[in-house]
Formats: sequence, structure tokens, C-alpha cells
Amino acid sequence: MTHSNAQRFEGRVVLVTGAGGGIGRAVAERFAREGALVAVNDVKAEAVQSVVASIGASGGRALAVPADVSDAAQVDAMFTRTEETFGPVDVLYNNAGLIDTTRHFLEADEGWWDRIIQVNLRSVFLCSHRAARVMARRRRGVIISTSSGGATRAHRGNVAYDATKGGIEAMTRAMALDLAPYGIRVNGVVPGFINTYGLTEADLRVREQTVPLGRYGVAEDMTGAALFLASDDAAYITGQFISVDGGVLVQQRSANVDTFPVSGFPVIEADPA
Repeated sequence: MTHSNAQRFEGRVVLVTGAGGGIGRAVAERFAREGALVAVNDVKAEAVQSVVASIGASGGRALAVPADVSDAAQVDAMFTRTEETFGPVDVLYNNAGLIDTTRHFLEADEGWWDRIIQVNLRSVFLCSHRAARVMARRRRGVIISTSSGGATRAHRGNVAYDATKGGIEAMTRAMALDLAPYGIRVNGVVPGFINTYGLTEADLRVREQTVPLGRYGVAEDMTGAALFLASDDAAYITGQFISVDGGVLVQQRSANVDTFPVSGFPVIEADPA
């Protein structure tokens, strides 16, 4: 259970993409509890309305801004609506992304690759660029993105997904340098095994064996790092990522659980010698 830090974001405008569920929803609700005016984005309009209603029922203020954040026109409209309702965005949290992307490299095609790049990587550029242009004029602002262990390690069957997350981390470092003179900080968070997929208890018990802290994560585990990076306590931090993974990425051992084992790889007959 996370605890709110009074109203440290009171009056600040926060836009969270991919906030219809999971990590994005948890982050949006936590910002609202701490006083932020939250613009809630997701491609699923019904999910957005559910989050906005939940925030309102808890006494917070939220705005529904459903949009496909891989589309530039929709991104611009989303920011314009937020600005007209709440004012300029102080904090952008890029969380939108496809996660059900598993496909062996030998079975990949351009459509699969392009869609994942558009949703997971292009969206971060579009939203960050739109936010930064306003933040630069105001000489302040925070941009945070969700990465993955796949940015620096590798998942079997996720070449495109891992490429987008590596791209997000490279973008974050480069944006941090370009935007620092304008008072804009750019950072990110790296989730570990966060259960937002509705896995069975049996699957959870097996997979959490790879976690040094001994349990799988929940979406609320991500909120503390996200809000810290957005807060004044992180005023001298930019171009960095915080891993929230129970220790998964620091260990040097073979995972005893694999979500895409070799037994699931395509069978390719070798050419005769």
C-alpha cells in the first residue's frame, strides 16, 4: 500500500498516457491523491472514463483525453484540450505501449515491427516533443517514460519490443541533454515483473521465484518512483532511470522461468549439407 505525501503536486497539471489500467492508472490515481490535475489518456475511451470517475469519487480532479498517441494530430488535440481545461502540462508521463508483442524473430514481418515501433516509441517522441515546446517557454517541466528490463537485457521473442525500450532509454538521455538548458528534466522508470496481466496464482508463484525480494510487483509499486522523479526532491536528477523490479536486473543467474521458452520456437529445417 502506497502512502500519499500530502498535496505536493497541488495545482500541477499531469498528463499520463496509457492510463486506462495497470501502471498508468495507478500513477494517475496517485498523482490525483497528491493534488495534481490529471489528464488521463488511453486509446480505450471507456477505460479512460472509468479512471476519471474513480479519481473524481476520491475527491480528485481529472480530465478524460482518449487518443491514439501514435498519431500526431490526436496527440496535438489531446494536449490542446488539457491546456484549455487545466493549463500547460507540468509533468508528462509516457506510459502507453503494447505489451502483448511476443513473436519469434524468424516469424516477424514488417506490419508487426511497424505497429510496435509506432505505439511504443513514436508515441514517446510525439508526446514529449509536444510537451517540451510549451515547457521550454515556461522554463520548467518534467518528462518521465516507462522503459523495461528489455532495454538493456533481452526477452526471447520480443525483438521489436526490446528495440522500442532501448530506444526510449536512448531518447531519454538525449532529450535530457537537449532540454536541460530550458529547465526540463527527463527521466524514466524500469518496471520488473509487475502483475498487470491477470495471470493465474499458479503462474505467479512460479514466476516470482526469479525475484530476489520474493514476490511479484503490483502496479502501485511503480508510483513511488514515478512521483519522486516528478517532484522537487528530484530537482537535480535528469537523464536517469530507476529500476523498480525487486532486484531482478542486478542478479547474475539464469532465469528459471521463461515466458517464451525454446520449446515454443519455430521449427526450421536445416539445409542439407
